[in-house]
Amino acid sequence: MGLPRRAGDPAELRKSLKPLLEKRRRARINESLRQLKGLILPLLGRESSRYSKLEKADILEMTVRFLQELPASCCPGTAPTPSDSYREGYRACLARLIRVVPACRVLEPAVSARLLEHLRRRAAGATPDGRRAGNSCGAPSPSPPPAPLPLPPAPACSPGLWRPW
Repeated sequence: MGLPRRAGDPAELRKSLKPLLEKRRRARINESLRQLKGLILPLLGRESSRYSKLEKADILEMTVRFLQELPASCCPGTAPTPSDSYREGYRACLARLIRVVPACRVLEPAVSARLLEHLRRRAAGATPDGRRAGNSCGAPSPSPPPAPLPLPPAPACSPGLWRPW
């Protein structure tokens, strides 16, 4: 026959704290999902107001899809040069800007198009006046911007870590 339990018994204390701990754990998960939603929607170029009632699984799926699209290291045996890493980082930033800038509507569409076209040319290594990037900062041409060029293809092998500096 067992002894009667006292009020301060550790087993009884665990039983009474379990619902409280579970409530806190769920609150942390929900807060993290709320923050993740706030981070991922702008990166995907979607309006937060239109996606106010996303399910938790939808937020996680969108995040997984976004992360899968990021450049990943595919060739562990090759060491990328700093310039390769810089170019890949530039391309990754450009790809995000292409999605985000038009969706934000902060700039006029014509200015947005000129900016993205300039950045595409810089990614390809040429300035608007035809000189190689890095030689000078050529003045923008007064003529209207040409039709946007497709992004340069990403290299088949990307470095493991991108640094913005």
